Amino acid sequence: MYLKHFGLSQTPFSLTPNTGFFFGLSPHVEALQVLQMALQTGEGFIKVTGEVGTGKTLICRKLINELPSGFHCAYLPNPYLTPAELRWAVANELGLKYAADMDQQQLTGLIQQQLLALSAHGHSIVLVLDEAQALPDDSLEALRLFTNLETESRKLLQVVLFGQPELDDRLKRQAFRQLRQRITFSYNLRPLTWDEVDAYIRHRLAIAGRAGEPLFNAKLARRIAYASRGIPRLINILAHKSLLLSFGEGATKVQASHVRGAILDTEDASRDAFKAWKWRTYFALALVALSALIFAITVSGVDLLQLWGNRV
Repeated sequence: MYLKHFGLSQTPFSLTPNTGFFFGLSPHVEALQVLQMALQTGEGFIKVTGEVGTGKTLICRKLINELPSGFHCAYLPNPYLTPAELRWAVANELGLKYAADMDQQQLTGLIQQQLLALSAHGHSIVLVLDEAQALPDDSLEALRLFTNLETESRKLLQVVLFGQPELDDRLKRQAFRQLRQRITFSYNLRPLTWDEVDAYIRHRLAIAGRAGEPLFNAKLARRIAYASRGIPRLINILAHKSLLLSFGEGATKVQASHVRGAILDTEDASRDAFKAWKWRTYFALALVALSALIFAITVSGVDLLQLWGNRV
């Protein structure tokens, strides 16, 4: 691998969400602030949506790792569950012991008793669901009913939904108007801007142990930003492939040809962005050539208007 070649101690662009590489970029920090404020105020439902690869799972893990004392987290990474399976999963996360033949009504009662007991000891319970767009309709309704569990002063259960934009589309339906009205805080993760992509790449390389001159210059970072559409997962893929190509040629840093090869080898990368960059490059070169020609003529003392008049 290229780690030793580039002076790295770990892989900088892994696809596995790693909170050790978390970078305080504006959209991610804002999302965390919204989540933390909503949890502190005791809201029932909180929602974070974003396109595939924009960093929802990373923010989810960051939130769980940094929950204040007094918060107890129940985490469901795969919520493609029936209502019954959802109740069993919540019971397991709350540490409940129950008989295998317990019916759903008894199980719901047991969950409520556990929530009341935890609340009496000063614990706030947060149910976090990743990939929430996969929840079946009946399970979404079962989730809403969970938030009916409350004391006179507070909710016994707060729910944080992380999902793709399809979740927003589903919640617009009339059937989910009750659930929609209970979502008091929400945040939509946007893609990164090109300068954020540049900072993101440099940050991850620094965390991975890179010292000295940058492996990607600003122009290459911009090409990756355009091709990835600012999506962190695609940025990681393109940067990783660029480093592989650079290492394969024995280069000490990434060159334009390596980024171009990474873009062409990545199915979801934007080829239009690459074409646009190519034409901008040609246009810039043409301007440089024209400027050099004008400068040369000016230095030589040739009158351009007179020269044109002589041709006419």
